[in-house]
Amino acid sequence: MLLCPATNTHCQWVEKVAPHGVHIILEKPFAASLADADRMIELTQSTGKLFAINWPMAWYAGNRTAKRLLDEGTIGQLSEVHYYDGNRGPLYHLADKAQVSVDQARKQKQSSWFYQRSSGGGALLDYLGYGTTLGSWYHGGKLPLEVTTVVDEPSGLEVEEHSITVARYEHGLSKFEARWGTFTDPWVTQPQPKCGFVLTGTDGTISSYDMEPTVRVQTGDCPAGRDVAVDPLESPHQNPVQYVIDCLETGAPVEGPLSPEISRLGQQIIDAAQESAREKRTVCLGES
Repeated sequence: MLLCPATNTHCQWVEKVAPHGVHIILEKPFAASLADADRMIELTQSTGKLFAINWPMAWYAGNRTAKRLLDEGTIGQLSEVHYYDGNRGPLYHLADKAQVSVDQARKQKQSSWFYQRSSGGGALLDYLGYGTTLGSWYHGGKLPLEVTTVVDEPSGLEVEEHSITVARYEHGLSKFEARWGTFTDPWVTQPQPKCGFVLTGTDGTISSYDMEPTVRVQTGDCPAGRDVAVDPLESPHQNPVQYVIDCLETGAPVEGPLSPEISRLGQQIIDAAQESAREKRTVCLGES
């Protein structure tokens, strides 16, 4: 079962379909809250069926190549994850990325669920989860100690279009920035700043920008940096449906960013980020 409802109804839909004993692929973001995420995990575990949360960036070849290089020790111990991503806005394109005029997109803001807080709208929920979930994957399942988030407050809108989250880990700081309003859409032309990830380790750095054919690697023996061709995606790691079918056929668990375990870590950071932005203070993870 593939589910892609409005964010604030993810839990409701899992509650509807899980009792029928079906495997579920839920399109990102995971949930509107950690409580909803835990409820969905509980429901799917009770049926014994697979549950996967699909993060499309998990299928970007550059991000998977960066993880391989990280796991191989290419840049030593990971200390920082820097993430910046988004698009011009969710109303500037339709299915299959069909372009919409600027005037048409602006007129729809007041009526679209993307801009309704009660429906789980806003750039933070739309894009922060990519950074915190893949970031948790890169960090090896570690949680930060505390989270500080600042959001813009656009006049006339219920939700933010820009958020910056700083997460303090025992080993350093990471930054996750979610943006509606990039100058260009990254799947057409990379904006500045570029959309993607930069990983900093004790012995080097890796940059993985959305949909680019190479990642950039700096190491002690090549401080100027070198371009590394991304690993081609091979079956069964080319898309979520293929991957989940393989898990079903082999009996393997869902792993990585699609797993409820890693996605839950990302959701914990999101909940702390929302609380931090709302209360304008730093939030310890034990509080969220």
